[in-house]
Amino acid sequence: MTFSTLSSPAPEALDAAAVLPRPRALLLDFGGVIVTTAKRETGLDEAAALVVAMLERGLVPVAQPEVRRSLQSGLTALTHWKHASSRRLEPRELTHREIVEDFLAAELPARSRALLVAEAAELLDALQTLISDHHLRPGVRRLLQLARSRAIPVGIVSNAHSGRSHRRILAELGVIDAFAVQVYSDEVGMRKPNPRILELAAAATGVAPADCWYVGDTFDRDVVAARRAGIGAAIVTRDKHTDHPPFAVAQRPDAVFDTPAELADAFEAALGVPADEAAPEPAVAAAAAPRRGALLIDHGGVISASHADLDALLTLGEHLSRLLSTPEAPLGADDAVAMIRVARRRRAERKGDSLAETRPFEFWVECFGADLDERARAVLAAECVDLMHRYGRAKSRRTLRAGVAEAITHARAHGMPVVVVSNTLSGRAVRDACASHGLAPLIGAYVCSDEHGMRKPHAGIVEEALRIADADPASTWFYGDKPHADAEAALAAGIAHRVMVRGGAVADDVLDTALAAGTATDVVDDANGLLALLRQADPTPQSPVTTLS
Repeated sequence: MTFSTLSSPAPEALDAAAVLPRPRALLLDFGGVIVTTAKRETGLDEAAALVVAMLERGLVPVAQPEVRRSLQSGLTALTHWKHASSRRLEPRELTHREIVEDFLAAELPARSRALLVAEAAELLDALQTLISDHHLRPGVRRLLQLARSRAIPVGIVSNAHSGRSHRRILAELGVIDAFAVQVYSDEVGMRKPNPRILELAAAATGVAPADCWYVGDTFDRDVVAARRAGIGAAIVTRDKHTDHPPFAVAQRPDAVFDTPAELADAFEAALGVPADEAAPEPAVAAAAAPRRGALLIDHGGVISASHADLDALLTLGEHLSRLLSTPEAPLGADDAVAMIRVARRRRAERKGDSLAETRPFEFWVECFGADLDERARAVLAAECVDLMHRYGRAKSRRTLRAGVAEAITHARAHGMPVVVVSNTLSGRAVRDACASHGLAPLIGAYVCSDEHGMRKPHAGIVEEALRIADADPASTWFYGDKPHADAEAALAAGIAHRVMVRGGAVADDVLDTALAAGTATDVVDDANGLLALLRQADPTPQSPVTTLS
């Protein structure tokens, strides 16, 4: 094992493996510890091509060189922001929408920027693996096997633009099941060196910070965060950023190792495990002519019909059981499902008449976890974003409603951008559902309440969709199923055509009343009725578009 320190080590630090305290939990950074990254030679070009494709789906023309330049400048500026944030005592993380609007798309035209902001989470997830390759570092598997063999919980604590991309990468590398909790800055809203992110991870493992090892690769973020949080051992594994901090840092680690393999040796020594027991400058595209209108469409009950999926809910219950159970307080899958139902009632009571959307933390920590202990609530706080996506997928099985694909294809062929505008638990789950129906190539963007922050009938969520589509409300169509949410929001935003569909969330007599009152302009049996109305309004296609196969 090669042990090294920065500058001149004190005599007592030379044999770090002998003096590191025995850990009861192991907290690891993602980049620089579990994985190392390498920039892909064509990564930025591929990222720019992806953005152009996203914009084209929304019928927004922007030249690829312009997009590439904006991405490159934004990433550079974002790096400077991260360095500056490392000087703050308790830095917060930027939201996905802030990263895209204020950095990556800041120089792009307003409409393209609006579309990309609405799709911020999807974009940041994709960029992670387009721009860089991720490789598991030597010794990580052995380190994780050692921890598992001695029942030492392992958590991840990482500053991340997209925690979901990190989860995806870990799954592809085959190690995701090794972690008791994953804490990502974009999901919990704070970033290292904010000590509270490490305190949260420690609480989620049920171990006091003083009994944890925390391993990172930077001094300004990782070591400083560990010292502020009172972590028992602050350790560094060297990677590309280790020896080049952005500014002088006074705090020093307890040990520095060149690789996680050396870290595994020190971990094994601290645990007292016998060796044989351890497991092995371009022209800007011309602005498009103003479009006559857009098709804004709700999801649940409109694009797809929903049916209860008890098996999927039980699978979610099993996942919650694995996350939250301890020998002293086991949680069965059926009990977890029952707690979800209680959480839904609590959420409804808390929400009342407010149009502010319930955040993942509110649902999982404050509603689901209201009666759980501190450790379990810490796990829920760390995992709540991922749990909300899982719940959004599990709560119902969805089937595509008749005529939807044809109506959307017709709108696109007539130069009308298509934007999904939906009240959602998880916008990511809505995107998954639309992709499973084969609609993703035809939908320009999704404005989802859990990402936007407000629910219909708040006009703001519809107005954001209009900005993305650059659409004239007087020529725009809103297709939904709930007059009190969809039609009223569209009316408040000045949308002329408010078409409600039967067979969704409300009874026919409610729809008929809305039609008689003028809240809805039309009521149809399914999307074939919407298609007939669109054809009647303009029977002549204007531009070719990719159709569903």
